[in-house]
Amino acid sequence: MNHSAALDAARATGIPIIAIASDEEKGDREVILYPWTQDMSRKRPEKKPAPAPRRVPEVRPGPVGGKRDLNRRRRLKALCDAGLALFLERGIEPVTVDEIARAAGTAKGNFYRYVCDKEELVEILLAPLSSAVEAALDRCEREILETTEAPNLEGAYVQLALDLFQAYLAQPEVMRLYLQEARAPAVGARAPLSLFERQVTDRAIALTQLAHARGLLGKIAPEISALAVLGATERLLLAHLRDGAFDDPAATVQTFVRMVMEGISG
Repeated sequence: MNHSAALDAARATGIPIIAIASDEEKGDREVILYPWTQDMSRKRPEKKPAPAPRRVPEVRPGPVGGKRDLNRRRRLKALCDAGLALFLERGIEPVTVDEIARAAGTAKGNFYRYVCDKEELVEILLAPLSSAVEAALDRCEREILETTEAPNLEGAYVQLALDLFQAYLAQPEVMRLYLQEARAPAVGARAPLSLFERQVTDRAIALTQLAHARGLLGKIAPEISALAVLGATERLLLAHLRDGAFDDPAATVQTFVRMVMEGISG
């Protein structure tokens, strides 16, 4: 039986056939022909990539405050609340999308209808705090530019500290997440927090440099004084948010700012 006939027989019966193959160099040898031999030689069609999950548009059809808009906000808030609670409990990186969706009472597919990934979820959580901090820093910069005498600088810094403290207290759980994760490597879903930390640090140093350039501060290097103040502020916040260390946060802030100003103004 030749090779072609043997293969036809194997396909017809579904039973492997032993055939003899001739080779000028190796001589005759037995070859087992399976019914699927020809199919295995065919090039398999390439798998098409799975379609990307359909995202819910940021602006839904219908009026603001309508049923669709309210449903979208409610579902997104459920995902944010669930993600934030899990991030605080276990850290950002170990938490999976499946766990967030389950905690929010929805399916994994619905997560991707509202959020691209964990990183975008962190960005959404951070957005209100980031906007409030940026507004406080902008206000302080304007006041420094308008200040011509060193004694008036303390008032600008006290107001900045109060604005920042209020921003932090308005988002206490997000602030705790920031304090927990911002110093870790800026990878994956943690990246927005690390970027926020870098932006706040750069702005604080720039404000101190501005005050130095206008002759409102002494000779301590802006980088040293700005970083020292940021570090102390974050430690005070952690003590308040985690341990409830201060009965009157506003008074604590003012005392801290005056203490700092006495140290860096001379």
